[in-house]
Amino acid sequence: MKVKEVIGVMKILVINCGSSSLKYQLFDMDQEKCLARGGVERVGSPDAFMTHRRVGNDKVKRDVDAPDHERGLKYVFDALVDPEIGVINSLSDISAIGHRVVHGGEKFAGSVLIDEEVMRALHDCQDLAPLHNPPNIMGIEACRRLMPDLPMVGVFDTAFHQTMPKEAYMYGLPYDMYVNHGVRRYGFHGTSHRYVSRRAAMLMKKPVEEICLVTCHLGNGSSITAVKQGKSVDTSMGFTPLEGLVMGTRSGDLDPAIVSFLCEELDKSASEVVLGYLNKDSGVLGLSGGLSNDFRDLEKAAEEGHQLARLALDVFAYRVVKYIGAYAAAMGALDGIVFTAGVGENSSTMRKRICDRLQVFGVELDREKNSARGLEQIISTPGSRVTVMAIPTNEEIMIARDTAEIVSSLGA
Repeated sequence: MKVKEVIGVMKILVINCGSSSLKYQLFDMDQEKCLARGGVERVGSPDAFMTHRRVGNDKVKRDVDAPDHERGLKYVFDALVDPEIGVINSLSDISAIGHRVVHGGEKFAGSVLIDEEVMRALHDCQDLAPLHNPPNIMGIEACRRLMPDLPMVGVFDTAFHQTMPKEAYMYGLPYDMYVNHGVRRYGFHGTSHRYVSRRAAMLMKKPVEEICLVTCHLGNGSSITAVKQGKSVDTSMGFTPLEGLVMGTRSGDLDPAIVSFLCEELDKSASEVVLGYLNKDSGVLGLSGGLSNDFRDLEKAAEEGHQLARLALDVFAYRVVKYIGAYAAAMGALDGIVFTAGVGENSSTMRKRICDRLQVFGVELDREKNSARGLEQIISTPGSRVTVMAIPTNEEIMIARDTAEIVSSLGA
C-alpha cells in the first residue's frame, strides 16, 4: 500500500503532557483536519477539570477526578467516543498516537516509533530536562498501558536542531564536559521552527533548500533559529530553555558569574537562584518591576507611560534584533524573517519595534499588513530586501504528520 493511501485513512491523536496538565488534538489526516481538541488541567489536584471541543461546536468543561495522567487520559478517550460530544465511534478508529517530547539529547535527530529501546533512551535523557521530560514520559507510559497495541511516535523539540555544526553547539568549556556530561547547546521549539520555515518557503515561492531564514518564536518562552537551506544551523536556547532571549519570566543570556554572586548576596543555593530567580522571576516580568509577564499588559502600560514596562519591551526587542543580525552574519545571507507564537503572531507593535531596528538589512514593513493579528502572510513591502512574514505556528500538525508518516511506513 502506498504511503499516501495509508495516511489518507488515518486518525492521529496528538498528546502533550506537562507536569500537571495534558493537551490533545485528534486529526483526520485525509485533509489534515482537527476533529477535536482539549485538555485536562490541574492533574493530581482535587479541583482538576477537563475541556473538550469538537471542531464547530462549543467548548465543554467538566470537573474530573484525575489524580494522575493515566486517569486524565481515560477522560480524554471517553470524551472522544462520547455519543454527544465525541468525534469517533470507537477508540479503534485511532490509528496512532504522536507524543511531544521536549528533550531527545543527541540520541534522536528525528521522530521515532516508540519501543522499549526508545523508552530506555528517554529515561536516560531525563537529567537534561528534569522539568519537562518526566511528565512527557508519564504520558507515553500511561497511553501504552491504556492502548498497548496502538503504535506511538515520539516527536522531539530538540531534533530539528541536531543539524547544527559543532562550532555552533559547543560551549567554551573543557571538552570532557561535553563527552562525559553531554553539556552542549541543544535548542528547543524545534517542531515550531521546522513548521514555520516550511510555510515561509511556500509563501516566498522558493524551495526551502535555497533560502536563509531567521525564525522568531516569540512568546512567554522565546527562541530564534537560523535556518539555512532548510536546516537549523544555530539557535538561541541552549543546554536548557533558559539561554538566549529575554523571555516572559526567564532571564536569557547573562554572565555566568552572576549566579555565584547572587548565591552569596542572597544566601541562596545555585538551584534556588537558577530555578527560582532566573527561571521564574526574571525576563520582562522582572524588568518591569514585577508588573507582568504578559506582553499585552506591558504594551498597554508602556502606552500609559510606565517606564519599566517600556524598558522591558525595549530590552526584549533589542535582544531579538541582536540575534537576527548575528544569525544573518553566520549564514552569510538573510532572505526572510518569520515571526510566530503568541507575541510573534499577534503583536504588531513588537514586530514594528523589532523591524524598525533592522533597516540596515533593507527591512521595510507594510504598515497595513503588519496590523493584522494571527494571519499567515507576508507583512513586508514589495520593495523590502528581506521578506518579513507572520506565520501562526502549528506544532500539533507537524507531530501528526510525522506520526502518520512513520506509522504508514510500517505497512508499506
